[in-house]
Amino acid sequence: MDEFSQKSMNTLELDKILARLGDLCTGDGAKARAAALQPLSTRRELEQSLDQTAAAMELAVKKGNPSFFGVRDLRPQLMRAERGGVLTMGDLLAVGSLLRAARTVRDYRFRDGGDGETCLDELFDLLRTDKTFEGDISSAILAEDEMADSASPALASIRRRIGIAQNRVRDVLARILSSPATSKYLRENLITQRAGRFVVPVKAENRRDVPGLVHDVSSSGATVFVEPMGVVEANNEIAALLAEEDAEIERILAEFTARTFERKDALETDYRLLTELDFIFARAKLALAMDAYRPRINEDGFFDLRRARHPLLDPKTVVPVDIALGAEYNTLIITGPNTGGKTVALKTLGLLTLMALCGLHIPADEGSAVPRCGAVFADIGDEQSIEQSLSTFSAHMKNIVAILEKTGPDTLVLFDELGAGTDPTEGAALAIAIIERAASRGARIAATTHYAELKVYALNTPGVENACCEFDVETLRPTYRLLTGVPGRSNAFAISKRLGLPDEVIEHARGLIDDESLKFEDVIDRLEESRVKTEQERAKAEALRREIEELDVKAREREKHFDEERARFTASARAEGDRILAETRSEAAALIDEIRAVLRDRNADRIDLNAMHADVNRRLNELEAKARRSAAADQAGSPADRPERDPEVGETVHIRRMNADAVVLKKPADGSVAVQAGILKMTVPLSDVVLIPQKKPQAPTASVTVKKLDLKEAAAAYRCDLRGMSSDEALAELDLFVNRAVMQHFPAATIVHGKGTGKLRAAVQDYLRHSRFVKSYRLGVYGEGDSGVTVVEFRGV
Repeated sequence: MDEFSQKSMNTLELDKILARLGDLCTGDGAKARAAALQPLSTRRELEQSLDQTAAAMELAVKKGNPSFFGVRDLRPQLMRAERGGVLTMGDLLAVGSLLRAARTVRDYRFRDGGDGETCLDELFDLLRTDKTFEGDISSAILAEDEMADSASPALASIRRRIGIAQNRVRDVLARILSSPATSKYLRENLITQRAGRFVVPVKAENRRDVPGLVHDVSSSGATVFVEPMGVVEANNEIAALLAEEDAEIERILAEFTARTFERKDALETDYRLLTELDFIFARAKLALAMDAYRPRINEDGFFDLRRARHPLLDPKTVVPVDIALGAEYNTLIITGPNTGGKTVALKTLGLLTLMALCGLHIPADEGSAVPRCGAVFADIGDEQSIEQSLSTFSAHMKNIVAILEKTGPDTLVLFDELGAGTDPTEGAALAIAIIERAASRGARIAATTHYAELKVYALNTPGVENACCEFDVETLRPTYRLLTGVPGRSNAFAISKRLGLPDEVIEHARGLIDDESLKFEDVIDRLEESRVKTEQERAKAEALRREIEELDVKAREREKHFDEERARFTASARAEGDRILAETRSEAAALIDEIRAVLRDRNADRIDLNAMHADVNRRLNELEAKARRSAAADQAGSPADRPERDPEVGETVHIRRMNADAVVLKKPADGSVAVQAGILKMTVPLSDVVLIPQKKPQAPTASVTVKKLDLKEAAAAYRCDLRGMSSDEALAELDLFVNRAVMQHFPAATIVHGKGTGKLRAAVQDYLRHSRFVKSYRLGVYGEGDSGVTVVEFRGV
């Protein structure tokens, strides 16, 4: 990318779009990809990028965005492991986070069988997961400076022995503190540590009254920290055990380092794929935020932007513009008053072209087309430079010289106020000559100007078209609409009159203009009047057409709805009638058999059983005929109205027109009800929902004895790991975890938040304090994770 092409991209503010794209990325690798994004060089790369963005948008709408939290470049750590170094606990947590991200992103796509094939499936499928290794890291490493007792049996044994030895030392020191003979020599009645050894604070003047080793002196010199002789041996034992602990931790880290290096290729592949997917989904987020569509890429050099919006303007106020170039004409001359929207239209064309060439969707209506350009050159804005002694005209001309040197058949050239800043006659002549030079090299050109000569040039030259930015003389305000095929009016006389300039002054000014210029302005006025009338008629016709189409669609939908309801009711009635008839026939046959059995030995000759059987069959046939007539009547009738009672919040209903089940969110009001079907929330008429009978809980048929878990065992078995997350992410994950725990009737659980600064621990405990499901909570003790975990007991278990 040459320097001037980069300058043109900055002039068109592509860098601001890329900054917005980078903000939507999660990982540093994806952010770097966004910052370095350039127009793609081949058609295949361009189409692939646009297709990937479209596929990510479809997935995001259906399933939400996947989480790329924890994606980190591990190449420095893997390189250190390759050279024989040992990874730290923080490095191993990063490895676990990457493995967890790969697993969750893969599950996001293929959970529940996926939702049809997409062009992203290959990237998802290549992700390599290792849940065993991920789980080993998670259970062994509690924080960047803390390893769990369960990391190895040897570590658990060493720490258990350390605990016993420390308790023994505390007992000895407690006796010293409580002894009247020695307590009077102590500065404070407490046990502390210096250099890893248990000591007591002794008054400096009583140093010799407490036999032992001095390990430290206070800053004032008034207190000495003495290790009493009675605990020296026990402290030596603790020091030896701590050395064993450090050695075992180092051994475990070395073992994890070796296992990590064995997975070097898989980890590097996962990072590359996750970074690529992060970048793709960031492009999808940007497209959704801009209400953007996939542009059609062509090799024929034509632009067709439909209702294009400049992405950096307020979407609520920006006026869409239609821009066509390169099909019927290769040069577009845009005229109109200042602040009327000419430069915005020019920048919109250039910026949307660059976005499309970078593989991004563009904020323009579906069906918009952009050619594959080799370069986009722009000379826009006032580049006056005092330091370089350049006037506005000179600065523009310097840019134009560079553009003409680089222009070719596959370039888009944008000139703003071409020829301005000098004598109008010479400026107009230069503008025409520059346009013709660029056009002779095959470039597509869009230029803004105030010169009437360029309007005439566009009217008389094949391949050149006029356009203007509309101006409302009544309100003295631009409408910012771009009108192609119509040269812009000066509006100077009309504006002056509206502002109160005397008519005689305006008429005098008219007299100073040559007849040819006046005739040209009159022609433009008539063209404008004709355009306004034509546009008004077209708008009326379009409104009428849309109204007819809407009525037709509604009529077809209503007819389809009635047909479906009629068919459903008919089938239901027929099935119910068949069921009743079948049951009746079965009962009648059983009754006849029973009568025969009873009368076989009694008065059988007095009763005509065959006649009774025939009579029963006759009545059954009459019932069947009646049921058929009822089904036919139902088929000709209208669909049912609202359900027999209003559904309650939380009940499940069936939505007829969608053929889907949904959960009621709010109580019905005004004949409609708010429901949620999957991730889609909507309001539907009550007449369109059917209550689904709720299953009643069945009474237990046998008693089962359940062993109640010890709270400590339950807490150790059910864990939620929040390390590495922000407070907002952690609270969202914790809320889901607590709901699952309560639904699964867990009595207790362990929340792993690490030690760190304590901010995450405080947020977790604040949430637990206000949760109606939590009975109590406490910090972990030695062996559970200390202050790096919180143990929770739930209610109702």
